[in-house]
Amino acid sequence: QVQLVESGGGLVQAGGSLRLSCTASGRPFRSYTMGWFRQPPGKEREFVAAIRWSGGSTLYADSVKGRFTISRDGVQNTVYLQMNSLKPEDTAVYYCAADPSGSYSFTDYWGQGTQVTVSS
Repeated sequence: QVQLVESGGGLVQAGGSLRLSCTASGRPFRSYTMGWFRQPPGKEREFVAAIRWSGGSTLYADSVKGRFTISRDGVQNTVYLQMNSLKPEDTAVYYCAADPSGSYSFTDYWGQGTQVTVSS
């Protein structure tokens, strides 16, 4: 079983920065793809960014390209989402997800979410 625990959310002013962390436990993650998703108030969950644990290739939603950076630490089994130049529209609950197949399906493993609020 895979457990994902997010942290690092909070309240920040527009233009500020936050770094989210997702610590994974339960299995070796070498073949996994790890992702970040978000759910704004009253809207559906949407993809933010993903990284392949092996090789480190990344993928971003157009709305966050150039502002957000996803990375991973193999020693700590942690995935990070560095969020810069935050905008009020980035306000959402942010979720970490894991896909054991190495693709971008993200159907099985999710964290509990962490709230990010960006004030104008």
